[in-house]
Amino acid sequence: MKRELKITVNGDLYELYVDPGMLLVEVLRDRLGLTGTKRGCNSMSCGVCTVILDGKAVKSCTILALQANGKNVTTIEGMANGSKLHPIQQSFIDHWAFQCGFCTSGQIMAAKALLDENPNPTREEIKHTMNGHLCRCTGYNMIIEAILDAANRLQEEVK
Repeated sequence: MKRELKITVNGDLYELYVDPGMLLVEVLRDRLGLTGTKRGCNSMSCGVCTVILDGKAVKSCTILALQANGKNVTTIEGMANGSKLHPIQQSFIDHWAFQCGFCTSGQIMAAKALLDENPNPTREEIKHTMNGHLCRCTGYNMIIEAILDAANRLQEEVK
C-alpha cells in the first residue's frame, strides 16, 4: 500500500505516493526526474548518491523516501543560481576535480554540507569528510584543492 510523501526538494514542495520500501534516490531520479543524483553501490560505499537532507549530507541509496517525509532535500540541481554555478561547482571545474563526472555530484554535495557547517576546514577535515566518496578517474588532491578554493570563494562572497 502506497504512502503519502511530502518532501521539499531544491525549494519546491512535492506531494506524491510511494511504496514504503522506495529509496530516496529512487524518488529523486525516477519520480522527480532529478538525475544528477547518481546511483552507484547501494551500500553507502561510493558516495555518488549523496544529497543534503535537512542540512546534513546523506547517502540517498540507504534512506527510505518516507524517512524524508516533511524534510528538505538539496540535490546538485539545486546548487546553481540560474546559469551562475555555485562556487563549489566552479571550483571543481577550475581545479579539474572531475573527469567522467559520475561521482562529482555526490562529492559536491558532501563538500557543500561540510562548508555550510565549517566554512574554513583544514585539509585533514576535508579528507575526513570526503572519506567514503570514491572517484576512479581523478586524483583526490584535485578534489581537496577544489574544496579549499571553494571555501575561500564563499568567504569572499560574505565580505
